[in-house]
Amino acid sequence: MNEMNERTCIVTRRAGEPEELIRFVAGPDMSVVPDLKRQLPGRGCWVTADRTHVDEAARKNLFARALKIKVQPAGDLGLLVDSLLAKSALGLLGLARKAGQVALGATKVESAVRGGKAMLVLHAVEASPDGVRKMTQARRAVAYAGGPDIPAYKLFSEAELGLALGATNVIHAAVLAGDTGKAVLKRMVALDRYRGGTPEDRLDVAATGEADDAAEDTE
Repeated sequence: MNEMNERTCIVTRRAGEPEELIRFVAGPDMSVVPDLKRQLPGRGCWVTADRTHVDEAARKNLFARALKIKVQPAGDLGLLVDSLLAKSALGLLGLARKAGQVALGATKVESAVRGGKAMLVLHAVEASPDGVRKMTQARRAVAYAGGPDIPAYKLFSEAELGLALGATNVIHAAVLAGDTGKAVLKRMVALDRYRGGTPEDRLDVAATGEADDAAEDTE
């Protein structure tokens, strides 16, 4: 049987595209190993790419039946996958910085957004509502003017962003257009999906409140 033709979540039993699923294989120690790059040898199985479904698959040990071997998933498998996705995203973010495809600081980030150069915006979890609001207004203004719809994410702490980018006090960052930027966006989307998805919607609501309030804040 061709595994690629059976890309079905072992929890929901629904088929999906590769980016919507995470592949797992059996490790030599009978553990369950996440195969994020979908390259590890051996029989694999698939789980919908979010923490809820991975946790459920581990709790019910659906892997043993799917992999046809007596594997035992780690109790913190869901957390392990999260850390691997975050590490991958931050690693590529660092490469984008070295390639000159990252803007740091509120002023430079807003300029990159309004100039249509930003592929995505990152806010540290410590970012103030006022700071997020200002970036949200800039992103919306660009979209309303017919420019790109620039997503925003709040996935990492100031310390995590600073370590990845080799900088201090990283509260706002913009990843600029380019090949590395595209790869960063893909990883951020994957991590966002895994953690529950659409943080941009929650950020917009938290940062701008009602539409009338946002209009009053617009300079």
